[in-house]
Amino acid sequence: MIDLYTWPTPNGHKVHIMLEEVGLEYNVIPIDINKGAQFDPDFLAISPNNKMPAMVDHDGPHGSDYSLFESGAILMYLAEKTGQLMPADMAGRYRVIQWLMFQMGGIGPLLGQTHHFRIYAPDQIPYAVDRYTNEAARLYAVMDRRLADSEYLADAYSIADIACFPWLRRPERQGQSHDDFPNLKRWFDTIAARPAVQRGVEVLAEHQRTGSISAEARENLFGKAQYAKHQ
Repeated sequence: MIDLYTWPTPNGHKVHIMLEEVGLEYNVIPIDINKGAQFDPDFLAISPNNKMPAMVDHDGPHGSDYSLFESGAILMYLAEKTGQLMPADMAGRYRVIQWLMFQMGGIGPLLGQTHHFRIYAPDQIPYAVDRYTNEAARLYAVMDRRLADSEYLADAYSIADIACFPWLRRPERQGQSHDDFPNLKRWFDTIAARPAVQRGVEVLAEHQRTGSISAEARENLFGKAQYAKHQ
């Protein structure tokens, strides 16, 4: 059994989907980042960077408890644990890893900044909005070019696709439209139709943010609280 500490964000959805795809049993432990649950000392013992998701595998290496934070590392661990969704041969493995790193270093942080400056920033800063909206378009185009030549990012469906997919579920938040990127749209629709993906995005769906952000959530997500609680 795996204890999964999570919340319905793109990074949380990555791991929900992966666990559904590989068929491992898991127990969902909600970490309400809007209310500051990510600063709880018990959670920090598992995720020292106060970010979710994190997990504890009670059947880890050598049969003992094993904790992990960082969603990309969790995807790699689960792929190796189950022998699924990442090739064993070196060439295939690194084809997956390079696109996983593309998500971890590009898609996640840059689309996250796009969300922040387009939706959550208290003041609209035109330069920042334009900068990150344009970068979102560039990243979409990188994927679209790759997907013109391949059904999936690393040839076969893999953790690279699972990592990228949740970040592209709300293109309007990033000033984009899937219709402008036909190869990406075909890829996205194919993945969205997978039963495991549909189950994964429904985990904690009742807590999905749909409206404006509260003052408490703003402080816990973007304010000084996240620094003060580490003092």
